[in-house]
Amino acid sequence: MNTDYRLEMIGITKDYADNRVLEDVELKVGKGEIHALMGENGAGKSTLMNILFGMPVIHSTGGFKGTIKIDGEEVKINSPQKALELGIGMVHQEFMLIPGFTVTENIKVGREITRPTVASRLTGKILGTGLEKLDLEAMAKDSQLALDTIGLKISEDERVAGMPVGYMQFVEIAREIDKTGIRLLIFDEPTAVLTESEADTLLDVMRSIAAKGISIVFITHRLDEVISVTDNLTVLRDGHFVDRVSTKETTAEKISQLMVGREIEKLVDDSDETRTLNDEDIILSLVDYEVDMPGEAAKGVNLNVRRGEILGIGGLAGQGKIGIGSGLQGLYESRGKVVFEGKELNLKHLGESLKNGIAFVSEDRKGVGLLLDEAIEDNIVFTAMQINGDYLKKIGPFTQYDSKAVREHAENMIKELDIRCTGPQQPAGRLSGGNQQKVCVARALAMNPKLLVVAEPTRGIDIGAKKLVLELLAKLNREQGMTVIVISSELNELRSISDRIAIITEGQVAGILDPHDDDYKFGLLMSGM
Repeated sequence: MNTDYRLEMIGITKDYADNRVLEDVELKVGKGEIHALMGENGAGKSTLMNILFGMPVIHSTGGFKGTIKIDGEEVKINSPQKALELGIGMVHQEFMLIPGFTVTENIKVGREITRPTVASRLTGKILGTGLEKLDLEAMAKDSQLALDTIGLKISEDERVAGMPVGYMQFVEIAREIDKTGIRLLIFDEPTAVLTESEADTLLDVMRSIAAKGISIVFITHRLDEVISVTDNLTVLRDGHFVDRVSTKETTAEKISQLMVGREIEKLVDDSDETRTLNDEDIILSLVDYEVDMPGEAAKGVNLNVRRGEILGIGGLAGQGKIGIGSGLQGLYESRGKVVFEGKELNLKHLGESLKNGIAFVSEDRKGVGLLLDEAIEDNIVFTAMQINGDYLKKIGPFTQYDSKAVREHAENMIKELDIRCTGPQQPAGRLSGGNQQKVCVARALAMNPKLLVVAEPTRGIDIGAKKLVLELLAKLNREQGMTVIVISSELNELRSISDRIAIITEGQVAGILDPHDDDYKFGLLMSGM
């Protein structure tokens, strides 16, 4: 029996319905090793860790194929409880703490220490431990030991509510450290919410944990942390295993290339010599632009958009790229200066951008983008009717819905965008994902916009539909001269369609690249280097 590895995941394959998210993936982690799990958004990292931790979402969707071994022995992990029994702990990216509890209560929840009472001794066989008393002193002692291990100088009696987020992250780690028999810890983006000094402290804590023989799987996008603290790393890309390499034998540039390297199929014609873009002709300018969107906050974006270009905006999840478009729509409070065609917009006025010629296709087509129970034709004209008063006709003092004009426009859009449907009156909710996305685009086009902002245009649609949507955006730009901003987590798609690509990291523009630039340059900017 091979016990060189603490963890072996071999041939892991996982499907969600008809979508294969992992195919023949492997992950091998040595004893006492800090092992980085790397990859872009959507590479399959979270799914692989959900499999390892026995999360219900895996087993309620048909399970997975492949083998998991702990210390050389094959195991079946069908629940988080089973993972804990095997000595696997997980520090989640989203806090799993109870705000109203103290530090000790959070660390010991589910593993409370009790001591017998007179009543429990008399009724023990009947009521079990129900009448035993919490041993607060023993629990506090255990908690303080865990806190000391990670170097967190706070009282074990302090309530979690109101703590700085960095402290909360350390309490999460202390809870896992306190568990007996821990052999493997999963750290899911643990430094994402930490200050630089707190992140440095955490890396030191990880080193001390590993020195005790506990293995660590470290999920992060920060290449400097990977180089600093890990022994080896595994790279996933598009649900496939790419490589397992020794950290000391690689560089940040090589890791970046492994993460994002792929063949790029350009959807726009670079050979069009008649196409010229004036660097001085700025249609939209963002200056110190901030948006208070939870999880996607923009924190001081400075960016110019040239008239007639397709500008891609990329970056990892949670870095602020989605916040840029949401703020322009007025969905979240924003600050800073937004200048469109020389006019400063006041985004506190709802609909300000729409009234000035900026149209939007939301990343949430079902929650924000579409009226699912309404007809395709009503979805297409709704915004233009509300904002511009289009598709209405006057009859004396009354305004009436112009059903003939609506029907004609909808039929034209269905034909032009190749929306596969039974007709203009079909409810939008009954369309496929790709055709729903085309209806969202049709609604934006009904505004006759000067600038089209499209967020995550291919999310949740199949490969064929993705290509059609991207080709449509390229056609609008090349044939109609429409300026387009495409905000996407799919770097490959941005590189296939954009003139320039702005990478957003930690709420700001980390840099602007040409789509033909080397893969590693994109990886470095996305990783904050």
